[in-house]
Amino acid sequence: MTRSKVAVLKTKPETVLQDIEKLMKLADFEKHLDKNSTTILKDNISWHFPYLSSNTTPWQLEGTIIALKNAGFEKLVTVHNNTVVTNPFKGGKLNKLEPIYKKYNVEERYNFIETDIKWIRYEPKHKMLALNKVYPNGIHIPEFFIGKNIVHLPTMKTHIYTTTTGAMKNAFGGLLNTRRHYTHTWIHETLVDLLAIQKEIHSGIFAIMDGTIAGNGPGPRTMIPVETDYILASADQVAIDAVSAKIMGFDPMSIKYIRLAHETGLGVGDPREIEIVGEDISNVNLKFFVGDNLASKVGDILWFGPLKGIQYLFFRTPLVYIFVFGSYFYHDFIWWPLKGKKIQERLRKESKWGKLFENYQID
Repeated sequence: MTRSKVAVLKTKPETVLQDIEKLMKLADFEKHLDKNSTTILKDNISWHFPYLSSNTTPWQLEGTIIALKNAGFEKLVTVHNNTVVTNPFKGGKLNKLEPIYKKYNVEERYNFIETDIKWIRYEPKHKMLALNKVYPNGIHIPEFFIGKNIVHLPTMKTHIYTTTTGAMKNAFGGLLNTRRHYTHTWIHETLVDLLAIQKEIHSGIFAIMDGTIAGNGPGPRTMIPVETDYILASADQVAIDAVSAKIMGFDPMSIKYIRLAHETGLGVGDPREIEIVGEDISNVNLKFFVGDNLASKVGDILWFGPLKGIQYLFFRTPLVYIFVFGSYFYHDFIWWPLKGKKIQERLRKESKWGKLFENYQID
């Protein structure tokens, strides 16, 4: 397998926009994206609340747009998705992304609004590991994605079901509709299937990952923010997730979705076969962990535990709305006011990145 390149830099608030452009050039972004195609910016809003480490940051988005436009990529569009615990309209505003899209005239589309984006049945050329079984009546994807570049904007963080989450997981919201919770029992295989589909339909794929404040613990929402100052970029979605996992202190090849994607030939998951340019991370180990929260404990029982055999009853009938409400209530009305909001208020006073977010202005 050929070596893939992942660029890693340390950055600071004063130079982060310029550093993102430098990072993207180190990762040869112009070689991997088609300037004649429209480029989709796929941000990552894991939670509509402005919880640093959970969501795409304004500097990550703005730096990426500046670099793309400076290189002659003029046709930029963003596609938003909806989840059971995330309101994309609220998320765009509270996380200060909306003004950036407006400033740079980036068209906004919504894959959950039928009049905006049409979903079509798609027959993958690549052998599917899970999606054909999860959706026996056919796999459907947004027609708008076909023939376009996609640039993923994930954050460096842990995840209660996949250990880490990053570029590969960022396709989960874009390519699957609101019934994507059907896939959770086979989440690792699903991420591999989605990457295979992306390679078939997109004219180019790239990722810029923000780790300025990374997420440690039961992610992708209820985490401990850790200031690391890292930013990463790569055209290989497997490799960037592997390097991110290594930085966080995990063995990338022990994480199922990374190992499966590596073995399937969709990217490089073994750090020994990845060319890492920029920062020397050979001795970096943040010693992150995953842990549990209330949502993960329920999920472990229903998706992976003794009740997974009857999950159809819970997630493909009206009973699902009980779990949707439970997750929404827990995250928004228990964890956020009791813990999350206080953590963010402290960050905005004590962290240089928290202060940057607090004072981030778009002229």
